[in-house]
Amino acid sequence: MAVPGPGYAITARVEVPSSASAAGDLTMAVGRVGGVVTAFDVVEAATATLVVDISCNALNEAHAQEITAALEGLPGVHVRKVSDRTFLLHLGGKIEVTSKVGLRNRDDLSRAYTPGVARICQAIAANPADARRLTIKRNTVAVVTDGSAVLGLGNLGAAAAMPVMEGKAALFKRFAGVDAWPVCLDTQDTEEIIRTVQILAPAYGGINLEDIAAPRCFEIEARLRELLDIPVFHDDQHGTAVVVLGALRNALRVVDKKLTDCKVVVCGVGAAGSAIIRLLQSGLRREDPAGDVLAVDIDGIVHADRPGLDDNLASIASMTNRSGATGSLADALVGADVFIGVSAPNLFGADELATMAPDAVVFALANPDPEVDPAVALQHAAVVATGRSDYPNQINNVLAFPGVFRGLLDAQARDITDAMLLAASAAIADVVTEPNASFIVPSVFDASVAPAVAEAVRAATAKKDVAPV
Repeated sequence: MAVPGPGYAITARVEVPSSASAAGDLTMAVGRVGGVVTAFDVVEAATATLVVDISCNALNEAHAQEITAALEGLPGVHVRKVSDRTFLLHLGGKIEVTSKVGLRNRDDLSRAYTPGVARICQAIAANPADARRLTIKRNTVAVVTDGSAVLGLGNLGAAAAMPVMEGKAALFKRFAGVDAWPVCLDTQDTEEIIRTVQILAPAYGGINLEDIAAPRCFEIEARLRELLDIPVFHDDQHGTAVVVLGALRNALRVVDKKLTDCKVVVCGVGAAGSAIIRLLQSGLRREDPAGDVLAVDIDGIVHADRPGLDDNLASIASMTNRSGATGSLADALVGADVFIGVSAPNLFGADELATMAPDAVVFALANPDPEVDPAVALQHAAVVATGRSDYPNQINNVLAFPGVFRGLLDAQARDITDAMLLAASAAIADVVTEPNASFIVPSVFDASVAPAVAEAVRAATAKKDVAPV
């Protein structure tokens, strides 16, 4: 199912005997063990030997080592060095601060710093709202994490979360021109996190919570929204939900079904799954109270009478499963029109898929391995989406959060509502004017996405017709 990709790319510097077959021998060796050669460069040439850099995509670290061993195993070949291209990209970090103003002479310094800057400080002290106009606050977001749920890898801690937060900041800048900065907190105490973000907030126009484990993330977000006068957005929840709902709108257009008529199964009731369910239900309520959603976790279908429900699951039970269904994931899938998985790999297969409704939609979003093999799902479902870049219909948060924050910052919004999130999801869907089974969401590199999302959020901010989520 998995294919070699750039996330595990290596470049091997190899010394080989000089011959007409050298390039072919190296390429074939990589291919025999399943690697993909992406570049071949001669570095040195002598009468008896060549030194070449051969770049390859691998499946994982073990596969990269297997490729290296295959090269080393060729007669007369010596691998001098192997560089991991992902690690090379991260050397020294991925972001930096640059000045927007020139400091070329004494006059520039006097205006940007002392004594002139004192006048700006006094103006803000007299009117704190001017901070949005006269400082970076108007375009700056804090990307806050405690490192407790890093990319599905688990509780790696604040330092290990930094590469992800740097990447997030780079994406903010690349896709929406938003200046974002990692704030990695060396605490996983709910009260400490809330208080820390509260006292940091004056410097920022918005807070993007990231990779904070459920259920703690729910309380942190809710409390910060009460305390702060800037938007607080947990991307693992709402960013995922926005893109999923946008993709689902188009998938249902492809199969000619209405969301309000569908049985939807959401597998995984953590941060992402809970937010998807809440936004689905919000969207349903705004149209017609039809359709049904079944939430499924490791203990099976969530229902009000199931013992041991925590506050989040009890809340989910109260808004889903009107029929009172019980049982396993397999039971939930019977007759389902839509499956949305944000849970764990390889949970079901062809037998369960066959029990779903005709023209089913399957979003298997667990990474790196989906809940069901996409190749198998495509044999049974009409539309299939994953979180992976090597299959069509990648559900990627990058489609949502840059544009959402661009709109929030431009509107100087103080909170986030369901109306804004639903507007963002509709904007993502509408970028795809003619969806088909292999194209229900735009590319993350489609330059029209972030502006469309930002405009939709700005318009919804002006209306504010729904209570904050």
